[in-house]
Amino acid sequence: MKLLRRIHLYLGVLYAPMLLFYLGTGWYQTVNPDRLKSVSEAETWVQKSRVIHTDQILPTDRELREPSSPRLFQWLLHGMTVALVGATGVGLVLAFRSVRPQWPVWLALGLGIALPVGALLLGQGG
Repeated sequence: MKLLRRIHLYLGVLYAPMLLFYLGTGWYQTVNPDRLKSVSEAETWVQKSRVIHTDQILPTDRELREPSSPRLFQWLLHGMTVALVGATGVGLVLAFRSVRPQWPVWLALGLGIALPVGALLLGQGG
């Protein structure tokens, strides 16, 4: 149990900055859907953050002449995804093993599934 907590802690701390970045830039894109026509148009730090989120490159003035490669950053994102799935699984195991009674954990997990599904279904109506 101690080893699982330590793994969960270090994976969470390692990927927290990237996760917060993607949460923030993803949220911003949902409330501000304007898209740039080209990555070279990104001038403000907000626009550059959106390009990092969508294209996995840091936009510069050189993009039209010499496009950047997103490959290295994409591998980092793949690692973050695998680690986040693993850390989430470990977190669920820890939640069920450390809380008695378990029904609040089951309730929270059920709501975590039902609320987004319900919101999507209710949104189809209009």
